[in-house]
Amino acid sequence: MRRVAKLSAACIATAALALTATACGSTSSEDEGSSSSSSSAGGGKGVKIGLAFDVGGRGDRSFNDSAARGADKAKDEFGGEIKELTAKTSDTEADREQRLSDMADAGYNPVIGVGFSYATSMGKIAPKFPDTTFGIIDSVVDAKNVNSITFAEEQGSYLAGVAAALKTKKNHVGFVGGVDTPLIKKFEAGYVQGVKDTKPAVKVDVQYLSRGTDLSGFASPDKGKEAASGMLDNGADVVYTAAGSSGNGAIEAVNGVKGAWAIGVDSDQYNIPGLAKYKSSILTSMIKNVDVGVYDLIKSVHDGKPATGISAYNLAKDGVSLATSGGFIDDIQPQLDAAKKKIVDGSIKVKTTP
Repeated sequence: MRRVAKLSAACIATAALALTATACGSTSSEDEGSSSSSSSAGGGKGVKIGLAFDVGGRGDRSFNDSAARGADKAKDEFGGEIKELTAKTSDTEADREQRLSDMADAGYNPVIGVGFSYATSMGKIAPKFPDTTFGIIDSVVDAKNVNSITFAEEQGSYLAGVAAALKTKKNHVGFVGGVDTPLIKKFEAGYVQGVKDTKPAVKVDVQYLSRGTDLSGFASPDKGKEAASGMLDNGADVVYTAAGSSGNGAIEAVNGVKGAWAIGVDSDQYNIPGLAKYKSSILTSMIKNVDVGVYDLIKSVHDGKPATGISAYNLAKDGVSLATSGGFIDDIQPQLDAAKKKIVDGSIKVKTTP
């Protein structure tokens, strides 16, 4: 039976302090970059961190940037270096396998696949490097030297749905998903349930930007903008987007409509410098503390006790949450707190499929 890594609330609270934003540009091409440091807070030799980013890479102002924050925090504390490789929308399994293998071959440890798309390739590569610890975000890989870092996206999205239902003036909201994968369906399921449990009469529009193996929906701000614009034209006044850097386009579209709200995802997008001109329209963001999971894994390797098995970050452990930046949800915080309490104590069971 596989070991489940236990996460303390104190550890998460400490690591969450790493939530600082980056303002790098987005890219969907493979980018080989590394940074190094000779110092180490612990006095050791530091860590060689391998980050295999999903489409969009560092600078997506969302999911990948959150992972990058965790690695940056670990590097700052422990010294060492970070090697980054970024996926392309045209990647094959062979491409992903090569990316992971190259980093492991070069001595990077841990090697972290940022996104569910690395699950199959990691399942093949990890057993070939038994002395290397691998990490996978948003999926579970059954291998002795893999730490599967998962999140209760549906729980955080439920709270986003409650917020949307309480803030809509038109009883009409929307959800834009990047790709119709089981993972993004969790966001949709929680959001729609949160809306309907709060105000059953509210209409919810749902649209996905790409389907199946086409991952372009995670790196197409133009598609995100078009989808959100269509929902706004159709009468929606709150739009929640779970679509990587495509969500930047959706936020831009919402900002162009008076009285409309955007709900961000993964990072606190109100505080992202690259989105500063739209911040007045960002109601909140459903934060996934990917940085916490990445940091915890790197720390475990640095400490000589590599985490393996499943590390599950849920609402009870503050693995997911709603951002309060801007103060736009202050007036509905009591209702959000009540919903959170019911999820944590089990009174509300949040669906993982629509």
